[in-house]
Amino acid sequence: MALIIEGEETIAAPIAKVWEALNDPAILKECIPGCQSLEKKSDTEMAATVVLKVGPIKATFAGEVTLKNLNPPHSYTISGEGKGGIAGFAKGGADVTLTEAGPNETVLKYEAKADVGGKIAQLGSRLISSTSKKLAGEFFSTFGEKVGA
Repeated sequence: MALIIEGEETIAAPIAKVWEALNDPAILKECIPGCQSLEKKSDTEMAATVVLKVGPIKATFAGEVTLKNLNPPHSYTISGEGKGGIAGFAKGGADVTLTEAGPNETVLKYEAKADVGGKIAQLGSRLISSTSKKLAGEFFSTFGEKVGA
């Protein structure tokens, strides 16, 4: 089951600070809903453990996160894949673009694509779609608050 999620967040911080935060595992861990651990393996690879509840199913996903198409400080693609045992799997990615809106204001736009399978996919597309949009919204609003603070 494939999903597309798009959004935009205005962050009260200069573009360089936003770019730095997008590449900082400690900040990303605080912003990813349900993230238990996020460890940097290289400049472009991280290992993650995330606990998610989708409807009646709660699962722990262990996976990899990779940064590609890096164009500092303007854009990159973040992709990841996680396995949640019998609950299923989730994989996807997001194209993230930063645009300077002023000296202390950056517009972050994202277009994310996700694919889920297994028991979670059987819950129905509306529940998965609304949960995915909620999680993406939570991530980017928390990110905006932390970086713009």
